[in-house]
Amino acid sequence: MSLASAVVSVAPAAPLGAGIPMPPAAAGKALRRQVSGPAAPRETRFFNWEKLWLGLLVLGLLAVLLVAIAMPVGTLLGRSFWTADGKFSGLSQYWAYVRMPGVGQSLFNSLWLAALSSTLCVALAYGYAYGVVRSCMPLAKWFRAVALVPLLAPSLLMAISLIYLFGTQGLLKAWLMGGTAYGPLGIVAGSVLWTFPHALLMLCTTLASGDARLYEAAATLGAGRWRSFFQVTLPASRYGLMIAWIVVFVLVITDFGVPKVIGGNTQMLATDIYKQVIGQQNLSMGAVVAMLLLVPAGLAFVAERHLRAKQAATMAVRAVPLQPQPHAPLDRALLLYCSLVALVLVVVMGTAVLASLVTFWPYNLSLSLKNYQFDMMDGGGWASYGNSLMLAAATAVLGALLSFLSAYLVAKPTGWARARQWLHAMATLPMAVPGLALGLGYILFFNAASNPLHFLYGSLGILVLCTVAHFFSVAHITPLTALQQLDAEYERVADSMGVPFWTLLWRVHLPVCLPAVMQVAGYFFVNAMTTVSAVVFLYSPETTLASVAVLAMDDAGDIAPAAAMATLIFATAAAGRLLIAGLDAWMQKRTQHWRQR
Repeated sequence: MSLASAVVSVAPAAPLGAGIPMPPAAAGKALRRQVSGPAAPRETRFFNWEKLWLGLLVLGLLAVLLVAIAMPVGTLLGRSFWTADGKFSGLSQYWAYVRMPGVGQSLFNSLWLAALSSTLCVALAYGYAYGVVRSCMPLAKWFRAVALVPLLAPSLLMAISLIYLFGTQGLLKAWLMGGTAYGPLGIVAGSVLWTFPHALLMLCTTLASGDARLYEAAATLGAGRWRSFFQVTLPASRYGLMIAWIVVFVLVITDFGVPKVIGGNTQMLATDIYKQVIGQQNLSMGAVVAMLLLVPAGLAFVAERHLRAKQAATMAVRAVPLQPQPHAPLDRALLLYCSLVALVLVVVMGTAVLASLVTFWPYNLSLSLKNYQFDMMDGGGWASYGNSLMLAAATAVLGALLSFLSAYLVAKPTGWARARQWLHAMATLPMAVPGLALGLGYILFFNAASNPLHFLYGSLGILVLCTVAHFFSVAHITPLTALQQLDAEYERVADSMGVPFWTLLWRVHLPVCLPAVMQVAGYFFVNAMTTVSAVVFLYSPETTLASVAVLAMDDAGDIAPAAAMATLIFATAAAGRLLIAGLDAWMQKRTQHWRQR
């Protein structure tokens, strides 16, 4: 999963807090439609049945998450201690992997390339976020929207564009002065480009929460803009900067697409897993590499949670919102900077789109749709695209329902406290598990002949389940944030009137959280269309996906059709996101009248 994606989905849930408190009178009126007459204590028998059903829901969903998340990860860990012929090996396989030629280089490359990419990305995104949030430059909203567009595209699209621009036959190859884009340079450039919007979202949120009193005090003491920036703005942003750096670091070190497409011969841990599983069919050694990849991801997850808690503790209760003041020289400089960054993003993404529409890059640039004849290429043809559509739609529906149910069971019931704690822990676990590791765990767990769920292996169902599990943490946190903002008075009123929890859930909690649920559905749809790492080990000849087809075409040397499929994924993700947004607006008009005054 990715950590990066947490900010993407949680951000839309924030406005719910302002409009969530449904008037108690309205809530009581809605509840009295079900139960009339004076309030009376519940009968013991009814209360026991309700508690039983609640317990069944908690335990049932906990069992689902155990099967979808914990057991595959546990199986992955166990397999790393067993050889391919079924003999217990202890740590010998770890030692054997460490002694392999090039392993130290893979680890070193993964760490330093991820660190460099994170530093560059966060530095660039901070300046861009400052211009969007803290300046009075024109078109700030437009610049923000342009910078977030890459969220809808797979990371492969950026790597393919860089090949067209700086590859062997790239238009701008001369800019490299004899260097090559295949290797560390290409990995860093591609990683910075596709992770830029993730860092931008977090840093925009950080900079949007400035306290005007601090800047007024600094101005009173004679501090200029630069001194206020270095002594007020930067210190106040330090936790946001560190969180953004950690999130981008995890995204880069666990990414598979960019190193695979433009990494050349540069060894990375993520590509080592792919080589062990696909190239050598050595699942045991692949499990070892996956467990090693879990270490930096897990440590980064713990550090991110710690920093986020400290960031929340520094928020002032009586803070005065900061309003940016015009400053012509600074606004012009930031406008120029944001224009250059936005231009780079548009050119890079536009290059892949253009390359997919020309006859033969770069010699014959006449427009043609021959690159979209996917049935003539490797990767499964148009059937792969159809499978991705079905996967995205099923993941959006199932993921939105399960994540809302898990958030409700964690936030609102009062019984089954220990089980609900385990449910929350299980729901947040995927944040620390890279997609490649989770996908390999699914192979080892579901492909076991003794597993009664073995029938799922090779079907579209296992792809849906794995994709939901991979992105479940962010989706769980989004409605959880909305539900935790609801006053407990709703539950007390329902309890005094004898209204069962399922009625309160249907008539109050779901309508209040409907905007967050629709945002989660859009989040699942986009990620299901663009994901590669979680599903690259799980597809069968009948269930190939569009994102995997991009890899297959690139391996076969069909770069233009790969760009065409990546472009189609981007267009479909954007269209699906707009469709879900339209459905959300329509449903809010029909169900959210109580928000209007």
